[in-house]
This record gives sequence, C-alpha cells and structure tokens, in this order.
Amino acid sequence: MSAAPAIALAPEPPRDCPLCPRLVAYRETNRAQHPDWFNGPAPSFGDSLARLAVVGLAPGRSGANRTGRPFTGDFAGVLLYDTLLKTGFARGRYLARPDDGLELVDCMITNAVRCAPPGNKPETSEEATCRSFLTARLGDLPNLRVIVTLGDVSRRNVLRALGFKASAAPGGHGAEFDAGGVHLINSYHCSRLNTNTGRLTPAMFEDVFRRARALVDAVA
Repeated sequence: MSAAPAIALAPEPPRDCPLCPRLVAYRETNRAQHPDWFNGPAPSFGDSLARLAVVGLAPGRSGANRTGRPFTGDFAGVLLYDTLLKTGFARGRYLARPDDGLELVDCMITNAVRCAPPGNKPETSEEATCRSFLTARLGDLPNLRVIVTLGDVSRRNVLRALGFKASAAPGGHGAEFDAGGVHLINSYHCSRLNTNTGRLTPAMFEDVFRRARALVDAVA
C-alpha cells in the first residue's frame, strides 16, 4: 500500500513530502542553490491548545522556506508578529529567525499549502492535495474557536477543510462567517504588495486581530 494515505492523515507533512511533483521539483532546485536553507514543508508554529488559528497561503521562498518557521524571514512576518504581540497572541521579540525565542500564546500559525510554490502561486491541484494536512491540523486543535484567514486562497481552503463550499463565506477584508462553533475572519494578506499599495494598513490588520481577541475572550 502507498504511504500517501497515511501521510495525508497527519497534521504535519514529512520533511520530504512527495505528494506534489511540481513543489518537490522546486524544493530540489532551492536545495541545490541554497543547501543551508530549510527547503521543506514549513511546519505549523504555536500553541497546541490554541483557540486562535492563523492560516496563510504558502511559505515564501526566502521566508519560511529558508527559515523553517511560518512567516519568518520575509516582510509579511514583520507585520503579522508585531500585530500578534500587540494583541496578546505572542510574547517575546520577533527577530526574523526561528531561534529568536518568540512564543505564540493561545495561537497557532499554519499555511494552506505547506511547501513554497514557484512565484508564490500554488496550483489548485496542490491546494487540494495539501488540504488534508490543513484539515488534520485544524482538527487537532481541541480548543479552536476563531480562524483568521489571510487572503482568498486561505479563505477558500479553510472553508473546504471545514466541510463547506468555497463560496459559503464572502471574501474581503473583515468578512466573517460562523462555521458552526468556529468563527472565521478574513483579512487581506499581510504581503508587502498589499501594504505598499495601501490596500492593507497596519491599523486594518490590527482591527482583525482585535476582533479575534474579543471573540476568543467571549468564549473563555
């Protein structure tokens, strides 16, 4: 029997996950160019008893693919971790490296697709293949109450991972959806493109996590 079904039932893929050929090839290219990088599926990071999950799109090539921790080493992580620190979902200091001692509090960060895709754009088949890890990851959080989705790819995949159609909840910044015991809040992705163009401001982003904090505290 193939190992693929057993792999897909786990909340975290193995370091050399073989399931998506294009992403495996890209991983090998990056390993050849940068053998000192992590170059593998970026594992989820945070509190195993978290009531808040933050779901991004996929690891950045020189971010989590390099460091091995979600949103660590690229611009998006600066805004994300600064906001989590401000809203009480993290403690310590974010120094853009996995050994900086930063801890998440009542929060876990993961990605819809765990391996870095070329051009930061996963294919829909790769989203579907990797979704089993997202389903297992969310299902393995016994206290989960709120999910913040970062961007439309994350929103669609979280909805499907929870058993809904991708169209079940509206997109757009600040949109909310009651997924039956778990509350979803969508945000524009905290990418440099979105912040440089003003589509997402730090205040807008912080508002989403203030809302998540209120919801988490309401069911404490």
